[in-house]
Amino acid sequence: MKTVIQNEEYQVISIDEHTWRIEDKGVRFFLLEGTEKALLIDSGMQVHCAKEIAEGLTKLPLSLLITHGDRDHVGSNEEFPSFYMHPSEASNYYNTQKKTGRFIPVQEGEILDLGERPLEIIALPGHTPGSIAVLDKKNRTLISGDPIQDGNIFMFGVQREFHAYVHSLEKLDRYKEDFDLIYPSHGGFPVKPDLIPRLRESAEKILSGELEGENFEMFGNHIKRYDTGVAVFLCEP
Repeated sequence: MKTVIQNEEYQVISIDEHTWRIEDKGVRFFLLEGTEKALLIDSGMQVHCAKEIAEGLTKLPLSLLITHGDRDHVGSNEEFPSFYMHPSEASNYYNTQKKTGRFIPVQEGEILDLGERPLEIIALPGHTPGSIAVLDKKNRTLISGDPIQDGNIFMFGVQREFHAYVHSLEKLDRYKEDFDLIYPSHGGFPVKPDLIPRLRESAEKILSGELEGENFEMFGNHIKRYDTGVAVFLCEP
């Protein structure tokens, strides 16, 4: 991987000739290029020039898709006339996050083809109701958003639901032969598919009460923090 741009605000790293990751102080987002179109997956948090960054890397027509509506993933959404989002994420995006803009709905199983680069939408509710992952079928990678990572997984607040999260991890069993690497929005990069069953096991232990978390305060919220050795889950008390 080669660093293309580095400054105080963000870092652009080339994953391959047609794929880039943009590191934005604790969150990362991605630019994918096909033969006909380009797609930005999420739009950052601190930076508010994601479109400008992307257009400096590709000359193809550019669209935006968000993995979910949390504020650290939608910082440059106002630069785009519209964006792709799962409809179940609308309440989080418009009501909880107080964001604006017109969304184009994408559903489970839908294919966005960038030109010889088909991207399949996989719904992963739990972290938020409309969280999605993007399966880059040709390159055998899964761009996972927040649910699959080895960092901090936020599971407290009105939009989070642990049972749905476990179900989403179970569902990924049917895709396990389709990707070799996972590109998460936080934590280590990349991670391997064997992280998924380990996250699932940890989440099930938290749900069953087998693991005991520590009392913790974050953003004025009293929560439970579970350091499972796989990832850190930040949960309702």
